[in-house]
Amino acid sequence: MPDRHRRPLLAVIAVSVVLRLAAAFYLGNSVAPLPGIFDQVSYHTLAGRVLEGHGFTFGTGWWPATAANEPTAHWSFVYVLWLAGIYGAGGTYPLAARLLQAVAVGVLQPLLTYRVAARVFGARVGLVSASVVACYAYFVYYAAALLTESFYIVAILWSLDRAMALAGAGEKSGRQRASLWLQLGVALAAAVLLRQVVLAVVPVILLWAWWNAAGAGRRHAAAGAVAAALIIAAAVLPWTVRNYVAFHRFVLLNTNAGFAFFWGNHPIHGTRFVPILPEGAYSRMIPDELRGLDEAAMEQALMRRAVAFVADDPARVAALAASRITEYVKFWPSRDSGRASNYARVLSFGVCLPFMAAGTVFALSRRPDRGSHGARDRRAAVWLLLLVAGAYTAVHLLTWTLVRYRLPVDAMLMPFAALAMVRLREQFFVPARASSENRATT
Repeated sequence: MPDRHRRPLLAVIAVSVVLRLAAAFYLGNSVAPLPGIFDQVSYHTLAGRVLEGHGFTFGTGWWPATAANEPTAHWSFVYVLWLAGIYGAGGTYPLAARLLQAVAVGVLQPLLTYRVAARVFGARVGLVSASVVACYAYFVYYAAALLTESFYIVAILWSLDRAMALAGAGEKSGRQRASLWLQLGVALAAAVLLRQVVLAVVPVILLWAWWNAAGAGRRHAAAGAVAAALIIAAAVLPWTVRNYVAFHRFVLLNTNAGFAFFWGNHPIHGTRFVPILPEGAYSRMIPDELRGLDEAAMEQALMRRAVAFVADDPARVAALAASRITEYVKFWPSRDSGRASNYARVLSFGVCLPFMAAGTVFALSRRPDRGSHGARDRRAAVWLLLLVAGAYTAVHLLTWTLVRYRLPVDAMLMPFAALAMVRLREQFFVPARASSENRATT
């Protein structure tokens, strides 16, 4: 990091923390089903049950179809334990958890965004990218919510940063490269434990890291990728064992994929996806013959039904997936949203989306300098961000789309938005000679 960017970055981090602390105080010590963060009620309740000695169960029937006092694996185990640990240490005060999370995420999100963006487009773009992330309304709001999203985004950014570090580690010692592979494995394991949907993009990241780190030797790179995969497996294994004991059947980690795929592709949607159906609709969609099953058995049965939906009418499911694009990229006000939600949507994603698109065009239109190893690494890093963002988007277009599910992609594309901002500033406000340094790095 250039010395001249150190103090501005610290200022950005300070602003990030202050905004997230303000959001934490605004949400306060109560846990209510607020827009976009209804699931915090479930995490809060489950953490309390764990503290009371009931394990991962609910005292009453609970979403999605979990019977009272029966085991659940629908929710992130590690996040529940995080909340339970805070409540156990100082009492059941949700505000305390919000404040701790706001500080941690307030520091890590802009810092990791800076690192990723600087690796790809240079330090100036990194600083702009961190500044946008610090003030991005969605990130501020979710940092104070008792949900996995904020820590999950941090874990993804950490994973991308470690993968990029491996691509540029050709001059490092074998021990240093091994350390980077282990760090990548830990970062990916953290992301998986927070939200298992990231398993869909883990192979993309590991294959990219293996291919771009292979300059130091394909055998060593392959060994590093295997080690990272084993770390992920070791992190998941205890929960797989727990699930087998609880449900007497194999459940890798969480029991949410089948529900999401079933509800997201149900014929009730036709060819037009409805992100939130009326209250009670999801329960009524579950066939009567499945209602007596436990959570894990029901999830697997619903997955089979969902696969049958696709096989029976692939054209309808394809049209349904295409219809989700509108919800996925929604940046305009909606009558179904409150005033605050509409302002947040327009002033965050609405403002950044055109910059993300322009920055992607800028990044792909610039050819790497011949013979420049650093330029080739940056070009490869551009493709890493786009490939992961694309694969992640595809998963949600095929299953279920909500704004909060897009937020990791917002984080991945923020460096492109910052690149466009820097380029446009240079084009219209700064003499050409003043931008020579940044052009050299982008």
